[in-house]
Amino acid sequence: MRVVTNTRHFRKTMNNIIDYSYGFLDGVQDGKPIFMQKLGRGVIAALGQYIDVNAKSNPKALHHVYEWYRTGSPAARLFDIDFVISKDVLSLFSNFKQSRSMSADATTPFVNKAKIMEQGMTVVIKPKSGSVLAFESGGQSVFTPNPVTVTNPGGDAVQGSYERVFDEFMLKYFKQSFIRASGLYDYIKRPTVFKKNIRAGSKVGRAKGVSTGFRWIANARIGVE
Repeated sequence: MRVVTNTRHFRKTMNNIIDYSYGFLDGVQDGKPIFMQKLGRGVIAALGQYIDVNAKSNPKALHHVYEWYRTGSPAARLFDIDFVISKDVLSLFSNFKQSRSMSADATTPFVNKAKIMEQGMTVVIKPKSGSVLAFESGGQSVFTPNPVTVTNPGGDAVQGSYERVFDEFMLKYFKQSFIRASGLYDYIKRPTVFKKNIRAGSKVGRAKGVSTGFRWIANARIGVE
């Protein structure tokens, strides 16, 4: 007895599956710029929330990066966070904004209070020509025609505190919590769409792999509620 098996169809199917697999990886690569943009937006949103929470729990250290008396409020932030992407590397940076509000004992806004207090810069306050400075010190009213030097305008706990919280998020929270809390870890670990479309890939080949990989990485959910 002689049995003859035609393996032509089998070989074509296997070749299509292999092409589908490589196409999937190519599609992921093509969709990576979209993914990185989404990752950047998700990270800066989470970082902003992280700073707000820390500011509410420790206002003495972070009051300077918010408008007066609104520490921890997202709408009162005196900082912007943005990101740049270069060769698949996500880099975050932050800039301080000028304040528009006034403290209870001021007559003009301390416009650069976030930057000055964060850097621990000494402030010299001079009275206008022909006038005197008036302020409270130790529960007493003080009036003086002389300049007043303030060595720590934000308080002892302020200098460098924003940078420390920023670094803490990136070095600890991002690695230990954000990847899982955002849902990104589970999504990347289980590319179920690859298996779901493998039958179609066995018929179509690379083109199906490319479209599947692109959609999968571009549609990744990134965000913390």
